[in-house]
Amino acid sequence: MPDQDTQHIRFEPNENPPPQLATGLAAQLVVLTISGIVITPVIVIQAANIGEPFLSWALFCVLLISGSTTILQAVRIGRFGSGHVLLMGTSGAFIAICIAALMNGGPALMCTLIIVSSIMQFLLAFKLSLLRRIVTPTVAGIILMLIPVTVFPIVFELLSNVEERHLAFNAPFVAAITILVSAGLAMRATGMLRLWTPLLGLICGTLVAALLGMFDTAPIREAAWLGIPTWAWPGLDLSFSPAFWALVPAFIFVTVVGLIETIGDSVAIQRVSQRQPRAPDYRVVQGAVGADGVGNLLSGVLGTVPNTTYSTSVAVTELTGVASRRIGIYVGVIFLCLAFLPKIKGVILALPNPVMGGYLTIVLAMLFIVGMKLVLRDGLDYRKGIITGVSLWLGIGFQYNLIFPGLVESTGFWGTIIQNGMTIGGLVAIGLTLCWEALGSRRHHMQTELAMANLPQLNEFLSTTSKKWRWNEASVQRLQQVNEELLISLIDNNEGDAEQSRDLRVSIRADAGRLELEYIAAVADSNIEDRAMFVEDDASSEISAELSIKLLKHLATEIRHQKYFNMDVVNIRIDPIPEAA
Repeated sequence: MPDQDTQHIRFEPNENPPPQLATGLAAQLVVLTISGIVITPVIVIQAANIGEPFLSWALFCVLLISGSTTILQAVRIGRFGSGHVLLMGTSGAFIAICIAALMNGGPALMCTLIIVSSIMQFLLAFKLSLLRRIVTPTVAGIILMLIPVTVFPIVFELLSNVEERHLAFNAPFVAAITILVSAGLAMRATGMLRLWTPLLGLICGTLVAALLGMFDTAPIREAAWLGIPTWAWPGLDLSFSPAFWALVPAFIFVTVVGLIETIGDSVAIQRVSQRQPRAPDYRVVQGAVGADGVGNLLSGVLGTVPNTTYSTSVAVTELTGVASRRIGIYVGVIFLCLAFLPKIKGVILALPNPVMGGYLTIVLAMLFIVGMKLVLRDGLDYRKGIITGVSLWLGIGFQYNLIFPGLVESTGFWGTIIQNGMTIGGLVAIGLTLCWEALGSRRHHMQTELAMANLPQLNEFLSTTSKKWRWNEASVQRLQQVNEELLISLIDNNEGDAEQSRDLRVSIRADAGRLELEYIAAVADSNIEDRAMFVEDDASSEISAELSIKLLKHLATEIRHQKYFNMDVVNIRIDPIPEAA
């Protein structure tokens, strides 16, 4: 039976709604996201005290890049783009490290770091499988939680960055109104209204600031309606100074976290865009990550803050039931048009600092919660608790120079690196994760051709290996049944490529009494999870592959299939059968 939540889909990605409906929904998405897109570079550049010409240039480039990459996500060119409505905009996760780059080496250093990290993203976009054991949800969540930790001092300073006559009452009152309206509405609102809460908080805070004489309209009055900014490209810093090496790990970490966020958004948009529920196609995921990488590369080349996918598009698609990629194209075109409207920049520049600080307080608080949810997603066991606690405390301690305070000054170059809490916390989390992987039970591997003729060889490998962990005969037979049914399914899944030789790599390890199996095979056009979802327990079928899927569901504790451009990865967890009393 189709999922009830998917039955309201009115237009799937390949279907075109009427132009009036598409334009209206596109305009709504633009209004929901434009403030976040343009405020991020304003905060970064103003916090680093960089001049007005570069700010105007950065805002112009931000809108150009957001528009072009949103269109790329919708239309999908080759391996770039998801083919879905995925809005692109500036990433708040980069605020802290972009400010640090601007303060330590200026815009040229920031651009160089963004380009280097985007190249890393391209490499990972087509080898996502390399990350599955290193950047786990726990590691990604820890890095996300450390981002607000590193940037909150700047936000709190922004709250009080006003004329002295406003410090006693006006500034705290305006900040409080912004935060209370945003948070209060977010807690009480449902449906479409919840998406508007950050913008409503901005508007209410600005209105109160205007009543108290804190809203300067000069930037709005002085800005032209149409135009392009003065050329202010900063160039690249290729000196590879100590500041570069100190910041490049943090840029790569945040890029990887953004990549994981894009993966989540691209999986979610597939779920809400189809009338019939399907397992996620990871070729779509890789296309989304590839387009994200294009946006980051353009950000570095042109000189502005990096971008990422916005989950707002997922929420709006789920609420409206309109998933047509035409919406994404229209949104991109509107962003491109807005780039040539300096009045938009004037409105953002006129926002009082306490309003922007209050807005960022809500955004960063939610970013911390997103990181917490990632850590808790698969349950917080003792191992994950140790990794999370140690990484967070060391990251916070080194960020604020609370651990060995004299170490930063005495160690020079390395001291600069360890002072970045995100870098330290991320490295500790990855290091502890790798230690767990290394100290756990060793993985046993076997590689062969994907063919039924190799079934006895695979069964012998699994039987011999599982008996090392004292699995009884009944449990070994269950393991062999799973292996046979999965092999049948993979072969059937690849039968369209009969002329192409397909390799199969099987690995097995013990974990807390269970066995974890991983099968890596050639890419196929259909997905095992798709078919498993629609095999009814009481249905009879003469097709061997359908029967195999049904048997897998009953024999295995967990089945997870990830599809990439160059491989299928199937992970299975199997519980042993207890000894008879």
